[in-house]
Amino acid sequence: MSHIHKWRVLIAAALALTVGVSVAACGSSSDEATVTAEGKTELSYLGVPATVQFPELAADLGYFKTVTLKSVGESTSGPQSIQATATGDTDFGGAFNGAIVKLKSAGSPITAVVDYYGADEKTYNGFYVLDDSPIHGARDLIGKKVGVNTLGAHAEFIIREWLAREGLSDDEIASVQLLVVPPINTETALREGQIDVGAFSNIFRDKALKTGGLRELFTDAVFGDFSYGSLVLRDDFIAKNPEAVKDFVQGTARAIRWTQVTPREEVVARFKDILTKRGRGEDPALAEYWQSSSIPAAGGVIKEEEFQIWIDWLVRNKELEDGKLTPADLYTNDDNPYSNGTYQPESGPNGEPVVTQ
Repeated sequence: MSHIHKWRVLIAAALALTVGVSVAACGSSSDEATVTAEGKTELSYLGVPATVQFPELAADLGYFKTVTLKSVGESTSGPQSIQATATGDTDFGGAFNGAIVKLKSAGSPITAVVDYYGADEKTYNGFYVLDDSPIHGARDLIGKKVGVNTLGAHAEFIIREWLAREGLSDDEIASVQLLVVPPINTETALREGQIDVGAFSNIFRDKALKTGGLRELFTDAVFGDFSYGSLVLRDDFIAKNPEAVKDFVQGTARAIRWTQVTPREEVVARFKDILTKRGRGEDPALAEYWQSSSIPAAGGVIKEEEFQIWIDWLVRNKELEDGKLTPADLYTNDDNPYSNGTYQPESGPNGEPVVTQ
C-alpha cells in the first residue's frame, strides 16, 4: 500500500462517524427489498474505509439468517449515511443521535433500531490543550477557538452541552469559536497556536499524546458510559420488510454483544481477517486501534435518554419546537433480542451465560 493511500484509509477510518465525504455510489431508491437468488433479503449500505461496522461483523459471524448485505459505496459522514437511508439510496445507515433528531424533525421517515457507537473509558473523543495553556475549565474557553472536524455533528453537540452543564450562558457559549480543522492538521494547529483547544480521537489522539505536551480538558465521556449514535432504517422499509428488519436487528445486536464479551485480541484478529478478505485495499493493521465496543448496553439496546438529551439540546437552542418530538418517535427496541425477552441482558451472543469483561 502506498504512503498516500495508507493515509487516506487511515484518515477515513478515524473519521468514520463525523466527517462528510462524497458517496461513491447509490443503491435503489425503492422501498421494495431486493431478494437474492438464494432467497435472502439484500440490505444496501455505505461502507466505512478500514472499519468493520457491526452489521458487517454480524454477517461474518453468521448471525444473519434471512438477510445479506451489499455495500454500494463509501462514506465517512454520519449525517450523509442516514440521509442516504432517508432518501432510499441505502437501506440502513448510522449517525450521531443528535443528527437523527434533526433529520427526523425535518420530516424524514426514519427510525433508530439499535445503538451504533458511544463512549467509555477506552473509546472516546477528547478535547486537549497545551500543557502550559491557561485554559483549565469551561469559563476559560470564553472567546477562545476550538478545532473540530465538522460543524453540526458530534463534536459541536458535545462541547456546547459541556459548556452549558458547566454553567455558561447562551451568549458565553456563543462566544466560543468552533473552527473546522481536518483531524490530520489538528495537532499542528494546536501546537502552533492557531486554535486554543483541539478535538482528538482514535489514532490522532494516540499519536498526539505519544508526542507529549498536551493536557486533557474534557472528553465525551463527560456523561459517563453513554451511547451517542444509532443505526436507522426507513419507516416504509420497516413496514414492508418486517422479517428482514427483525433478522437484521437481532444479528447486529448479537454482533455488538460478541464484541462486548470477547477478549480484545480476538476481536482485533477477527477485524483484521474481515478487512483482508473483503479486498478493498485497506490496511488490516488499523484494526489495532480498536479498543472496545464503546456501547454500554448489552446488544446495543437503545435507552430513552440517548435521544432525550439531544431533543432538549435542540429545544434549548431553538432549533426544535418544544413537544414536536419525543424519544418514542425516534427509536424502537422491539426487534432487539436483549430487549424483547429473547435473551437476558447478561447473556452472550447466543443467549449463553457469560461474565462480561
